[in-house]
Amino acid sequence: MYKVVFKQTGMNDVVIDANPGEILLDLAKKANVPIDAPCSGNVSCGKCKIRVAEGTVESTITRHLSKSEWEEGYRLACNSKICADCVIDVPDIASAYQSRMKIADLSSYQEVKLFNDIQKGIEQAGIVFTTDMKLIQVKLDEPTMDDTMPDNERLERALKELTGIKRVYIPFEILIKLPVFMREHGFEFKCVTQTYQNLLTVLDIVETTEEKIYGFAVDIGTTSVTGLIVDVLTGKIQAKASTGNGQIRYGADVINRIIQQGKPGGIDHLRDAVCDETITPMLQNMCQSIDIEPGQIYRMCVASNTTMNHLFLGIPAENVRLEPFVPTYFEYKTLFGRSIDVPINPNAKVIIAPNIGSYVGGDITAGTLASLIWTKPEYSIFIDLGTNGEIVFGNSDFFMSCACSAGPAFEGGDISCGMRASDGAIEKVHIDKDTMEPTYSVIGDTKPVGICGSGIIDIIAELFRTGIINGKGKFIREGKRVVHDEHGTGSYVVAFQEEAGSVKDVLLSEVDIDNFIRAKGAIFSAIRCMLSLLDLEVDVIENVYVAGGIGSGINMENAIMIGMLPDVPLEKYKYIGNSSLIGSFCMLTSTQAYNKVFEMARNMTYVELSNQPSYMDDFVGACFLPHTQETLFPSVVEKLNS
Repeated sequence: MYKVVFKQTGMNDVVIDANPGEILLDLAKKANVPIDAPCSGNVSCGKCKIRVAEGTVESTITRHLSKSEWEEGYRLACNSKICADCVIDVPDIASAYQSRMKIADLSSYQEVKLFNDIQKGIEQAGIVFTTDMKLIQVKLDEPTMDDTMPDNERLERALKELTGIKRVYIPFEILIKLPVFMREHGFEFKCVTQTYQNLLTVLDIVETTEEKIYGFAVDIGTTSVTGLIVDVLTGKIQAKASTGNGQIRYGADVINRIIQQGKPGGIDHLRDAVCDETITPMLQNMCQSIDIEPGQIYRMCVASNTTMNHLFLGIPAENVRLEPFVPTYFEYKTLFGRSIDVPINPNAKVIIAPNIGSYVGGDITAGTLASLIWTKPEYSIFIDLGTNGEIVFGNSDFFMSCACSAGPAFEGGDISCGMRASDGAIEKVHIDKDTMEPTYSVIGDTKPVGICGSGIIDIIAELFRTGIINGKGKFIREGKRVVHDEHGTGSYVVAFQEEAGSVKDVLLSEVDIDNFIRAKGAIFSAIRCMLSLLDLEVDVIENVYVAGGIGSGINMENAIMIGMLPDVPLEKYKYIGNSSLIGSFCMLTSTQAYNKVFEMARNMTYVELSNQPSYMDDFVGACFLPHTQETLFPSVVEKLNS
């Protein structure tokens, strides 16, 4: 056995014993040391860089490591085997995904305003924000020798008289608490209740001073998790938080997560990563900030994609990725706090926003509610851009949806200097047409160490606009910023090593551009495919609602320039924030909103793109800047010719 020490900035050292030949990345997972691994250890992304500070590991140099990095002790954790005692420095960038990602989580004035505006729009559409939960004050007659009615029947009788409901259910957890609590409080207290199909359930008994019923709305994304604690009686947000999804170390996309789940112990590992390591600490911190206990959460609403829904509950997800792509469930309405690995009240109802397909889940059905396309007669499109790309097209009469395998490129995966939107990521770029010099902004106002999705879109659009690359993504101009490797592959250097916060240049290569063109092509071709199934063209679209973390930073004009989004007037584009979280909040605080989401899910047509012969034709055409059919992008052609 060897001893391995993981050192992380601002955290205690983690010491763990390792077997000879054990993969360093696997060891980090075992020790709960966060190391970003979008490719799940396939040695293809190069994001799991660590530095061997002391000792040695058995490793080989790859294209992801420069000679200078290798000499300084940098290695890929997925490509390194333990062969001696060693000390491993985990670079800040390798673990930033868990704590410092830029997330659409109601932390800014703009996001709060969007949230409020959407809620008002839903109310104007006729949705009332009330639930079946109530705080009921009871004052019971004390038992006497002439009145020896049992405690439970005494409470049931009072609740029936106060509400007119003939059936009352007192769960076992409340029955245990009842005799002592009733007498300590002089037989006067409040009941936290919910009513469903004329059955009143007592969720808890609390002091007469209690005025709130707490609920927990959570968006479980593949990359990030956001949550709100809400007073469900008033709809007022009491606390909010966000964090990276601890499952990231098992792969950036849902396919890698499913594969990991199928390995020995995988179901527990994936569930623990999202429940024990991600949601529970986030919930506990929020509860502490408002001085309550997690057990005072009496309702929880989860909005997440189909795979995340399975992994969160510890349900095998293997069939989600295998033909005929059948998930274990679309709807599941009988889930309670005692059945999940999050420390909320055991009697709390857990709402899972309904899935409608293997790759279109509750985050999209909840998001469709927030998009408000169901209130409008004109054709609208709702696009959720994140680790995956999901699209809903329709109006007040119908909905169609699909998911496209854009890959992790929008989150910086498959890109040599790509990274998620955290400190050090270049997020906006402009290139001077004459000098070819860039100006850029960096998240955290620090030196750049990589490029996030919105920055990649800007760079490619600017390179194309300035004639530095052609429609195939190949460099056709030369200059100080355009460099070539030993194979002749061109790259554009956004920040040279001396101005960057990394050990090498921050650049975008032709290989990176090609990878991103395929990702953007998947989005546009999915839109085209859905429209063609209805014999419609792009120009029928009146509204485009863009949601998701990457959406907040996207320059829509540049996204159109590269052929990622339809060429419709910019005023038709609207960013709607974290639509999944907003939808989850609405389902938590409104019974009508809850019913509306389930109604929309049942009426939504799911299109499996892999079964559509026209999709690949559309995709091939979209793998060009902006598209092989220039008539689809008249405004882009006009700008390039001006």
